[in-house]
Amino acid sequence: MPKLIFVNLPVSDLSRSIAFYEALGAVKNEQFTDHTAACMVFSETIHAMLLTHDKFRQFTPKKIADAKDSSEVLICLSADSRDEVDTTLANAAAAGGTIDPGPKQDYGFMYGRSFEDPDGHIWEVMWMDLAAAKDAMSAPVMA
Repeated sequence: MPKLIFVNLPVSDLSRSIAFYEALGAVKNEQFTDHTAACMVFSETIHAMLLTHDKFRQFTPKKIADAKDSSEVLICLSADSRDEVDTTLANAAAAGGTIDPGPKQDYGFMYGRSFEDPDGHIWEVMWMDLAAAKDAMSAPVMA
C-alpha cells in the first residue's frame, strides 16, 4: 500500500474552503467531513484536511499562524503538463485564490506556478519532464 499524505489546514470559513478546493478538482470525502472538518481528495494518496480553527486547536497547543501574514509551509502538487499547471492556476483565480504570489519558475524541463487559497495557504503546482531533468542535472558545469 502506498504512503498517504494528509495535509491539515486551518480555515476560517469551511464552506468557502470546500468550494475553493472543489473548483480545483478535489473531491470531498463525506466519510471524513462534518461541520468542523472536510477531507478533500486530490488523488488516492493526496488529501487536504480542512479544519475549522476550533478543530485545528484540538491537535496542537501552538498558536495558529495567519497564513496571509507569515509562511508556515509551501505545499506542492505535481501536474502532468505545463497546460495543467496553467489550468489549475486559472481555476484557483476563478474560485477566489490569489495567483502567483511567488515568481513563476520556468527552466524548460520544469515549470511551476503558485496560488494562495482564501486563507493564504500557498500551493505550488509543478510540471517536470523527468528525462530532460536528468539530462540537465548530469550535464557538465561550465566555469
